[in-house]
Amino acid sequence: QVQLVESGGGLVQAGGSLRLDCAASGGSFSRYFIGWFRQTHGKEREFVAAISPNGGNTRYADFVQGRFTISRDNAKNTAYLQMKSLKPEDTTVYYCAASQRYFATTMTGYEYWGQGTQVTASS
Repeated sequence: QVQLVESGGGLVQAGGSLRLDCAASGGSFSRYFIGWFRQTHGKEREFVAAISPNGGNTRYADFVQGRFTISRDNAKNTAYLQMKSLKPEDTTVYYCAASQRYFATTMTGYEYWGQGTQVTASS
């Protein structure tokens, strides 16, 4: 069973950049699909991006529009979400998640979740 811990969130001005890290422990990280989601209070968790176990394939939500990049370093048991050109509407809590079976774009496809990290892009 893998444990996930996100970090790297914070406050930036609109147009700025942040990199979120998702550090994994307790499992074979290189076997998991990794996804990033975000959730605004009162709304369903929204898919942002996902990456295959070897990093060779990625998927993105339409709203990303080339601004975000998902990557991973299996030697460091860490996945990343590089975010550029942040907008005020990107402000929310971001979560990473892991799945052993599915290259999923919905939260039901993931078995393990981190605790989330807050991203705030001020206008």
